[in-house]
Amino acid sequence: MVYNNNQNIDGSSENMDRQAHKMEEPVPKVDPSAADQTKDEPNKVMAESELHEDIDEDVDIGFQFEDTSNIEVPKLLIDQVLGQEHAVEVVRKAASQRRHIMMIGTPGTGKSLLAKAMAELLPKEELKDILVYPNLEDLNNPKIREVPAGKGREIVMAHKMEARKKAQARNMLMMLFVVGIIIYSYFVSQLLWGIIAGILILMLTRQFLPKEEMMIPKMAVSNYDKEHAPYIDATGAHAGALLGDVRHDPFQSGGLETPAHDRVEAGDIHKAHKGVLFIDEINTLRLESQQSLLTALQEKEYPITGQSERSSGALVKTEPVPCDFIMVSAGNLDAVQKMHPALRSRIKGYGYEVYMRDSMEDTHENRKKLVRFVAQEVMRDGHIPHFDEGAVEEVIREARRRAGRKGHLTLKLRDLGGLVRVAGDIAHSEGAPLTTSEHVLAAKRIARSIEQQLADSYLEQRKEYESFLRKGSAVGRVNGLAVMGGDSGIVLPIVSEVTPALSGAEGRIIATGKLKTIAKEAVQNVSAVIKNMTGTDVSRHDVHIQFVGTYEGVEGDSASVSIATAVISAIEKIPVDQTVAMTGSLSVRGDVLPVGGVTYKIEAAAQAGMKKVIIPKANEADVLVEKAYREKIQIIPVSSIAEVMEHSLVGPRKNTIIEKLKNITKLSFDIPEVSPASVQAINLFGCRN
Repeated sequence: MVYNNNQNIDGSSENMDRQAHKMEEPVPKVDPSAADQTKDEPNKVMAESELHEDIDEDVDIGFQFEDTSNIEVPKLLIDQVLGQEHAVEVVRKAASQRRHIMMIGTPGTGKSLLAKAMAELLPKEELKDILVYPNLEDLNNPKIREVPAGKGREIVMAHKMEARKKAQARNMLMMLFVVGIIIYSYFVSQLLWGIIAGILILMLTRQFLPKEEMMIPKMAVSNYDKEHAPYIDATGAHAGALLGDVRHDPFQSGGLETPAHDRVEAGDIHKAHKGVLFIDEINTLRLESQQSLLTALQEKEYPITGQSERSSGALVKTEPVPCDFIMVSAGNLDAVQKMHPALRSRIKGYGYEVYMRDSMEDTHENRKKLVRFVAQEVMRDGHIPHFDEGAVEEVIREARRRAGRKGHLTLKLRDLGGLVRVAGDIAHSEGAPLTTSEHVLAAKRIARSIEQQLADSYLEQRKEYESFLRKGSAVGRVNGLAVMGGDSGIVLPIVSEVTPALSGAEGRIIATGKLKTIAKEAVQNVSAVIKNMTGTDVSRHDVHIQFVGTYEGVEGDSASVSIATAVISAIEKIPVDQTVAMTGSLSVRGDVLPVGGVTYKIEAAAQAGMKKVIIPKANEADVLVEKAYREKIQIIPVSSIAEVMEHSLVGPRKNTIIEKLKNITKLSFDIPEVSPASVQAINLFGCRN
């Protein structure tokens, strides 16, 4: 569910595709303190320390080292990319065949690094310089010339030397002529008039005689002394910067104007000639710019013209300028929907589409890659001390935690690199020769995101004003959980009340708190569960559901379990234990489905003073909470709404509703065994592929 309080809070069922991998995890040990609560289903409740009994084990990297200065960092960027083997393979193929690439995925997973690495793989000998020459036949249509890299600089210097020689010769002749006039005027006793005449002649010749500088070509694109093919980051570039432009000339007559070819400015598409043009968030480009970009991709050349219709440069249009570049576009999933369809079709037809992974398996080999990653970040920064083995192990533990999946390591390496730099800054400020695990732990406390700081402030404020209860029991009141910004949990109180229906036709379910699309649909799903399971004629009642304090709106379905618990409690008048917090999505048949951000929600519940937290059993393997919270809270994984009621409702009346819910959720259907078509064919016809 997403809750917004001046920030978007995301934590709904974004990781639903993980469910299939988690259902095969071994069942955890039973928590003795909860044994009497789980006589019928003994393996549902477990203590936090037992759930994470393997977290305290040392991180086995597979080799020993003193510090990251002993780790060899690859020279090529393509070899420094971590966990994106498929993307690396595609980049290598695309570089050799000059294909375009579109990379879609979470920010910070290495898209720009791959684009830079691709530029390193391109051959340097193909680089070109682009010169702009004046066109004496049509001054507004400058000529374009392409020469080998480095040759353009020689040509421009030769033209400048020649122009300087011509200017010196002309100036020498004019000076001799003026001196002759002055000498002549002296002998005829008209020296003053001779000086005036000389000055006028110099001014007129300077104004009206052709200037040799006007014939010097302009270097539009220079690849002089480049070690690799150009890499141009055109992210967020406006039309002029992307496609080229012609500078405005305020002096357009009287011999003071700047030649048209000298006002031509190459765009990023021209500077990326024979190299890589990288555009992140390509969907933010205007459609006109995307259309022009498509033309440049197809024709491999694009003329430069003035981009402002009010500028004098609007009349200038060069000959087609070469722009044979490889385009690497990047973005999130929404970039695909908002791209120009013809531009995406061009990339698909003449290139590759790559989805970037955001996690990798937690293996010895991948841990070694993270060791190398820390060494790379230290080397790139250049101002922080190297990390010892304990500090690297702590970074790997954090990579596990941020992955959100058991047996995985995060590939959001930009954020992880931020942790490395903050830890290094702390060590540097202390004058330590190496960064240790204590520095990394201190960095985790200091380098908290805005959402984490806001969530802490939010919890403290709600504790002070008692927006949620932490002890006792209450009817129709549940402590739900949400995630703010993807890495910070908060407690979200949900209150329900049942009143007589105002409408004679049918009762309504009224939810308040600025619910958005998915949250509204979740409420509708809960209403189906309530109608099916309570046995109460809800058509005669209005059911009110309030999300307390959600001033900016609620999105997601991870509050479905909390909503159902609050409403059933209100209808049946059965109190809810206020020391319990819960999260989980709910199907229309009462199954508890997995949600996202479960680790951060558990930590928020522990920080708020809750004693127990109910989570979906499918999320059981995703829990990797900090050590500080493990002994503070008891985790209860559940798979059905009946189990939720068993651990959240209090009082003798709860057994009746629990039995009713168990009977409904245990309904099953006999599904006939179906053989694959190939097996049926073998049985019927004796044939085999």
